[in-house]
Amino acid sequence: MSEIYISTDVETDGPIPGPHSMLSLGAAAYTADKKLISTFSANLETLAGATADAKTAQWWATQPEAWAACRCNCEAPEAAMHRYVKWIQSLKMIPVFVAYPAGFDFLFVYWYLMRFVGESPFSHSALDIKTYAMALLKTDYRHSTKHHMPQAWFAKLPHSHVAVDDAIEQGALFCNMLKFNNHRGDA
Repeated sequence: MSEIYISTDVETDGPIPGPHSMLSLGAAAYTADKKLISTFSANLETLAGATADAKTAQWWATQPEAWAACRCNCEAPEAAMHRYVKWIQSLKMIPVFVAYPAGFDFLFVYWYLMRFVGESPFSHSALDIKTYAMALLKTDYRHSTKHHMPQAWFAKLPHSHVAVDDAIEQGALFCNMLKFNNHRGDA
């Protein structure tokens, strides 16, 4: 079986899961040759007993459209996470979690998977786009941000803070980086 890259983005109301909630989960399944196979999107009800972080709430106040998008048609976290796992299984390929930054998005997704499903289709692994850029650019980690990446790596896709939009955009970025890496020795 080949790998499928599951570019994932989450929107949350705080920095860590448990005390705070994942509000929205978006994912885009890409093949290595940048074919978008399928997308997944879910808006989640907040966790019982969790509260919004004050700094995160201030940021959300500056993003009214994204806030409205992630608060409509909310479903129970258990239902959303089971639906997410079924979606990944329906792809019938080996899933690789990909995010920017993976340390944040994977923290929430893994916590929610373990809490509500009891397992992770990704095991406990995630591929971080920024770390991959560090290796490709042969630079320091702090200099491997999107601002320092070649413009050729970016597709003209929105970064709207709507989780599925951001997952699609970041997945295309990752696939462009894969292509760059695979063709570096061709010249």
